[in-house]
Amino acid sequence: MAAKRSTVDVLDAAVHVREAARRATSGAAGLDTVLTTLAEVMEYDHASLARWDPLRRRHTTLAGSYPDDATAYIETRLHRDPVFPVLRSPARGGLWLRDVPGHLLAASPGFRDVLSPLGIEDGVAQCLFAADGRYVGMLNVSTRRPRRAPDPARAAVTLLTEALAEAVARAGTPSGEAAADARRPGGLSPREVEVLAQLTTGRTNREIAERLCVTPRTVGTHIEHILAKLDLPNRAAAAARAVSWGIEPPADAGPATRRQGLP
Repeated sequence: MAAKRSTVDVLDAAVHVREAARRATSGAAGLDTVLTTLAEVMEYDHASLARWDPLRRRHTTLAGSYPDDATAYIETRLHRDPVFPVLRSPARGGLWLRDVPGHLLAASPGFRDVLSPLGIEDGVAQCLFAADGRYVGMLNVSTRRPRRAPDPARAAVTLLTEALAEAVARAGTPSGEAAADARRPGGLSPREVEVLAQLTTGRTNREIAERLCVTPRTVGTHIEHILAKLDLPNRAAAAARAVSWGIEPPADAGPATRRQGLP
């Protein structure tokens, strides 16, 4: 067992994580390096950094060491877990496993089906937000060993969130127009992606128009552009393409509802 580290040691290690995150943001290093240095702040068995994709409504792992099934859960199901609304609050400094109320753990498929079989007893899920408040991704850290209390790593992880958020949002992302194209599958505009998502519901042009606060004629024009850009014969084929890409409208979308950055 490793010797207990002092608060000064942990804070020194946090400085190294922050520098690694800055280097990853600039492209001088990868996010794997960030996770490697994070192990000096708190020992872990598994960790990952994931970016949130608001168009596909899923996470994408940028660096991590979880088994494949756990990674798949983080990417495609974690944002629907009953625990997620609690941990995604910008005011929260991360949600540590040992602090999760028992009834939430009992209701969480992520804990019951993914973490518990791995023998995980502690760790933290830290949502990451950009300076403008957008949710950009998350840090997950898990360990099979319960951590001591008081634990200086808790404060260190909270202090690192701004640097980690910047790294997750920008690391490996092309700049300028290339960055915008990377977020627009098929070269579609943001509004065309919104219309494409609505096609998966089977709604008429008028119904889609009511939800997006535009005219039915505008919706029809967007659909024409979508079919041309994706080289598809009809709206049914476009809807099928959207499903294959994981594009869908917000579950609670209604008239005058606009897509937001948060899942």
